[in-house]
Amino acid sequence: MTATSAAGTPVRVGVFGLLGSGNLGNDGSLEAVLGYLRVEHPGAVVDALCGGPEAVETRFGIPATRLHWYRGEYRTASRASAIAGKGLGKLVDVFRTAAWVRRHDVVIVPGMGVLEATLPLRPWGFPYSLFLLCASGRLFGTRVALVSVGAAGIANRPTRTLVRWSARLAAYRSYRDAQSREAMRAMGVDTVRDGVYPDLAFALPTPATAPSGPPGTVCVGVMDFHGGNDDRARADEIHRRYLEGTIRFVRALVEEGRAVRLLTGDTCDASVVAAILDAVDSPLVTAAEPAALADLMKEMAAADTVVAVRYHNLICALKTGTPVLALSYAAKSDALMEGMGLGAYCHPAREVDADRLLEQFRALEKRSAELRETLAERNQAAARRLRHQFDALTTALFPAADHSKAHARLEAP
Repeated sequence: MTATSAAGTPVRVGVFGLLGSGNLGNDGSLEAVLGYLRVEHPGAVVDALCGGPEAVETRFGIPATRLHWYRGEYRTASRASAIAGKGLGKLVDVFRTAAWVRRHDVVIVPGMGVLEATLPLRPWGFPYSLFLLCASGRLFGTRVALVSVGAAGIANRPTRTLVRWSARLAAYRSYRDAQSREAMRAMGVDTVRDGVYPDLAFALPTPATAPSGPPGTVCVGVMDFHGGNDDRARADEIHRRYLEGTIRFVRALVEEGRAVRLLTGDTCDASVVAAILDAVDSPLVTAAEPAALADLMKEMAAADTVVAVRYHNLICALKTGTPVLALSYAAKSDALMEGMGLGAYCHPAREVDADRLLEQFRALEKRSAELRETLAERNQAAARRLRHQFDALTTALFPAADHSKAHARLEAP
């Protein structure tokens, strides 16, 4: 169904977020939304306001604009010139964001944990950018949709205020789990009409065939993990405990003759891979270089079992039907695993105990066949619910297209 505005012109759709910045999960969420638009609204004119415009243009073939005017946005500002540049950038971005939003009929924020601070986050970073987007949408009548996003309680008051008002100003909201919706309700957002659907990555195609690999391969998804926003004082200690526990776990697998494949989910994770390879000097330990969630799914589909930290690494394992043990750093991972029938297989990422982790790993492998059947059923249910998500999105954002589809159903014999 071709997407057109009330005036009969193509609908102008923007996508917004930290896209093209090296995080595979974020880009996978964008890929899912672009797939929906291509199928359901092929006439829509799409572009992006994002963190990595060059990468988005190259991979997805859509025009893209840099999210921040100041190019050093994500570097720590210590010199006076850098601080001044950042400050000026925040002012310039008010007008840049407003001008970009005004050119669109609809702006979609595709998934991601945009309403949470489970990883280190400053209020004047992405929360400020999201607030500018949603405020501009309300000002100019552009429908802003937060689609299947993650949310969580936020202790920092400025960040919480920006997140709360961003959600309030959005024209459409849906969440990737019930606890995200509850978190926003607790912040004072009216969530009565807000839906809960699976993460958008569950809409991506799974690999048709898995590459051949050594029997008994274990994929270990790693992360440059230093705790969350409230853990800054002990970030180094958390990282050390996580890394030491993971190295001990990998070393124990190698001693049993198991092949281990190290996987990342963001470019920043490469340092953890290097540390593990240096500590466990064995040909049984190798590292992949995934460029997309599809690459992760291919690796995981070929493995016997997966152990992973990053949220979208977990989703890739679950989606391929491969039993996975979660090194959980936030409640969102626990909720995901519980919803897919693997709630018993979570381990705290802040306090990795290699011995306990091995016990849970062996218990998981004993139930491998049973859990693969469970995952097949849960994946089918997730696919059905995501079809409802996209139907709801069409109704909310593309009413002309939704009316045409309804009319076609009425005329069908």
